[in-house]
Amino acid sequence: MTSPCVTRRGVVGAALLGTAGLFATAALPASRAYASAEPLPALDPTRLQAAIDDLRHPAATAAQLRVGGTAGHWYGTSGTADVRTERPVTSHDRVRIGSITKVFVATVMLQLVAEGRISLSAPVRRVLPGLLPAGFGGVTVAHLLNHTSGLPDHVGIPEPETAEDVFRHRFDHWTPQEWVATATHGPLKFTPGTKQEYRGINYVLAALIIDEVTGRPYGEAVEARVLRPLGLDHTTVPADDPRIHGPYVHGYLTMADGRLRDVSTYDQSSARGEGDIISTTTDVDRMLVALFSGELLPPEMLRLMFTLPPDDVRMLDGSPARYSTGLQQATVNGVTLWGKTGETYGYKNAAFSTRDQRRRFVLAYHPTTARNGEESQMVARVADLLTRTRTP
Repeated sequence: MTSPCVTRRGVVGAALLGTAGLFATAALPASRAYASAEPLPALDPTRLQAAIDDLRHPAATAAQLRVGGTAGHWYGTSGTADVRTERPVTSHDRVRIGSITKVFVATVMLQLVAEGRISLSAPVRRVLPGLLPAGFGGVTVAHLLNHTSGLPDHVGIPEPETAEDVFRHRFDHWTPQEWVATATHGPLKFTPGTKQEYRGINYVLAALIIDEVTGRPYGEAVEARVLRPLGLDHTTVPADDPRIHGPYVHGYLTMADGRLRDVSTYDQSSARGEGDIISTTTDVDRMLVALFSGELLPPEMLRLMFTLPPDDVRMLDGSPARYSTGLQQATVNGVTLWGKTGETYGYKNAAFSTRDQRRRFVLAYHPTTARNGEESQMVARVADLLTRTRTP
């Protein structure tokens, strides 16, 4: 099966999901501060609407932006949820949130740690016997959650190069065990804990650990521990269902002949635990508020979500580590943001906030082109508008 979330492959994690790739030229080097004391600009509704109305950079069919926090609120939409009916986007429309799924998984895992049901230092081979080779004994739960495991690259999975390739593999199905097996060939890429490489396979394993510890599918644990307590009624963990139920924004890809083809229905089995959740901008925003406010985790566990690895742990390209336990950090115009990006074919998302929640945003939009490095342009201009203090 193809990899519907770009985060599945480590090289893409560095190229598209790092600070520079995510916010383009608006980004500055990542800071390790927990919160930013930098001044924030007043919200400019005209500029914000223009930022999401530009559906040519990148080519997209729709967008919606929700801005929150003590420094002001704004919500806007652009484009159509369904190009066939030309129905406008609404705040109730569901989208595939891709790797923002990892925030939910990390939260549940840290709840289990706080309850003493699993240890961050537990070797993964001990928790999931028979799944990883003997030489992987040094990989712990903590290494999975902050992407310092060193797991090898995937072997034997399709790598689509065109939209047509994507559709040829859209209903391929993998069990989590089969998907893990594709990333266990050869030795570890580095000693666990010494480097950082963003890899979706880490969270596929984390979801399997939740299965094992709770005795039920990880999605049921997410529902019981996060969705129901917070009233996130429009968020679902789809399991093996490739469809999106209820009102949703359709995702499309541009085919070789120029026509748009609906890619909304897609088997997400290889994204289990790392990119398969379906939600709304309203629900994702509520999740950020609850998480950052300490509603979901005790202080010592929440602190881990805002703590990067030590300074000597670097990304493979030598840049500073930028992923904590479940979140990623980016600094834009001197303002430090914590959150997560996520994407699958036809869907791209970003959900970030300052640690003090003065400024928070959830952006969902729908690129139609194959991934060529341009998909993050809308995130970049939105993040710039929300952080750059302009002089008269």
